[in-house]
Amino acid sequence: MLVKLSAYTIQGIEARTIEIEVHVTKGVNFYLVGLPDNAVKESQQRIYSAISESGFKIPGKQCTINLAPANLRKEGTAFDLGIALGILAASNQIETQFLNRWAVLGELALDGRIRSVTGVLPMAIQAKQDGLQGIIIPHVNAHEAAVVEGLEIIAVHTLKDAVTVLNGHSSTAFTPCVDSPPFDCNVNTLDFADIKGQQVVKRALEIAAAGGHNVLLIGPPGAGKTMISKRLPGILPPLSRAESLETTRIYSVAGKLPQPITGLVKERPFRSPHHTISNIALVGGGNHPQPGEISLAHNGVLFLDELPEFQRSALEVLRQPMEERCVQISRARYSINYPANIMLIASMNPCPCGYYSHPEKHCSCNPAMVHRYLHKISGPLLDRIDLQIEVMPVQLHELEAKTKTESSGVIRKRVIQARNIQAQRFNNIPNVYCNAQMHEQLTEQYATLQAPAAALLKKAMTRLGLSARAYSRILKMSRTIADLENVEHILTHHVAEAIQYRTLDRTAWHAN
Repeated sequence: MLVKLSAYTIQGIEARTIEIEVHVTKGVNFYLVGLPDNAVKESQQRIYSAISESGFKIPGKQCTINLAPANLRKEGTAFDLGIALGILAASNQIETQFLNRWAVLGELALDGRIRSVTGVLPMAIQAKQDGLQGIIIPHVNAHEAAVVEGLEIIAVHTLKDAVTVLNGHSSTAFTPCVDSPPFDCNVNTLDFADIKGQQVVKRALEIAAAGGHNVLLIGPPGAGKTMISKRLPGILPPLSRAESLETTRIYSVAGKLPQPITGLVKERPFRSPHHTISNIALVGGGNHPQPGEISLAHNGVLFLDELPEFQRSALEVLRQPMEERCVQISRARYSINYPANIMLIASMNPCPCGYYSHPEKHCSCNPAMVHRYLHKISGPLLDRIDLQIEVMPVQLHELEAKTKTESSGVIRKRVIQARNIQAQRFNNIPNVYCNAQMHEQLTEQYATLQAPAAALLKKAMTRLGLSARAYSRILKMSRTIADLENVEHILTHHVAEAIQYRTLDRTAWHAN
């Protein structure tokens, strides 16, 4: 007897439909075909044990399982439940009339329990697009799949539960109650009010958050670079539902959803990998491709502390994702894309000892050492970082001050207001949501300068030897500063402020 069921495999963050074909006939062998990986090949032992422990009969016949299309590699353990139900249906132990209505996913334990699998959210989205009535999944993944509207969810604990549903003894789909994520609620507990002094740096991060710009903080140890950086998510605008859904898909595929799974990701990601990270772990890929730290920071912040300590090759692979806001991974058989719409914030010391520009402490590095250290960061990468801020140590009188500075909530209101202006500006332009994402034509249209501001920027270009990319970054920053003031035209002081945030473009800074 031949039975067919629907299942899914993951490529990138997209689900691909897989048809499980089970044929039971005379013989004693077990064949599993369709380009399965080792995890899928080993499913026979799990399936047979689960069938036996659940009180069903293992058919004493030849079982042939085909996972179609045969040219697409099948990975993971999500096919266990579908194959087991197919074997039971093909051996007339369960009804087959409902099988074509449901997609089936789940890993089987030897005793028949159903374990969670990764990538359920994109699979549920694809099941709805395929026109299926619903999806049978592990109970642990129920909240994750339930965010897809219009799809019935049957969440089961064991193989016996799934059989009961398909035999019609339990016809009601279990739909878990999922609270709507508080997209308008900022749950970040780190506050800018805790930071003493550093008004210039806080202002720079406000501009960065308002326009989605990348930031580099450079200064001696103990100046507060890391402390300030970790508070950046607290002033970012809330996630939209579309952003939350896309971020959740990435975390679902990577198996990094917070436990217990309660639905959509509610906060903007903040990823802070160690400087020993490999290229693949940072960008993504590998033998079994997975999203890297860049994609895990999608719609959020990627924080690279001690930037020159990262491998040069790892830093250089950042350039393309920062420009195109996606990671492209190509293999001989396939090519996949991972989204990477990130804000990069990095920090570094100005020299190996850390005290090159310190106002009080003596630097023990000679000029050649300082030069080599600064040039660990390539020019093309620096060009892609909009704001380059020198962070100086906080003075004692500022540390002792009792006055409270602006809280993250107050700053965040201004950031949201500026982002709303940009949302209206780019309303009909696909894939552009903030000023940092403007391409050349949009920059020319929305960041035009009047004569005095243009003259100032021309003078800065000549004196500082800025590149064409740096010129474009200054225009975008100027547009953001004007948006924070709710001003339609970019004025001279907007350009002047944007220019001062290009610290490493100043040759005098290196020679100081």
